[in-house]
Amino acid sequence: MTKEKIKRKRGRPSKVELKRRAHEAEVQKIIEWVVVIGIILVLGILSQNTKADQIVHKFKSPSFNGMGTSSHYLTIENQEFSRKLTIKEEIKALQDEIEREKENSTLARFMRNLESRVYAELSRQLVNNLFGETPSDSGIIELEGNIIEYTSDGVTLTLKITEADGTVTEITIPIGTFTF
Repeated sequence: MTKEKIKRKRGRPSKVELKRRAHEAEVQKIIEWVVVIGIILVLGILSQNTKADQIVHKFKSPSFNGMGTSSHYLTIENQEFSRKLTIKEEIKALQDEIEREKENSTLARFMRNLESRVYAELSRQLVNNLFGETPSDSGIIELEGNIIEYTSDGVTLTLKITEADGTVTEITIPIGTFTF
C-alpha cells in the first residue's frame, strides 16, 4: 500500500507518528537556533564594519617617515661607534697576545736569562774593581751604547752614566758609611 491510499485514522496517533513529529520538532528547533545565531553573527559583523576605518600605510622606520629621525640616526651612529671600538679592542688584544707569545718563547726566555747573568757578572766585576782587595780609583765601562765612568777619592764614589742619547746621570756614594 502506498501512502496515498492509506486512510487517515481518527483519534490517537501511533507511536511512529509521535516519533516523527518529535523528530520534526527537534529539527525545527535546531533550524531556529541556527538562524538566530546566524542573524547575531551577521549583525555583529556589520556593526564591526561600521566601526572600521580606512587602511592607511605608514612606514615604521624613522628613515622613511621622518618622525624621530634624529634619535634614530644617533642610535645607528652609537651602534657603529661601539662596533668599531669593539673591533679595535679585539685587534689590540690579539696583538698583545702575539707579543706575549713572542716574549714567552723558549728563545726569548733563554736570552733574558743569559742577559741577566751577563749583567750580574758585569756588576760583580764592577763591585770587585770598586771595593775588592785591590780597588781601582777610576774606570770606564761601555755597555750597549751607554758609558759608565766611575771615580773614587777615598771618601766618596762617583758614578757618571752617559746614555746613548747624551743624557748624563751622576750618582755619588759615600764609601765610609756604606755598610749594611
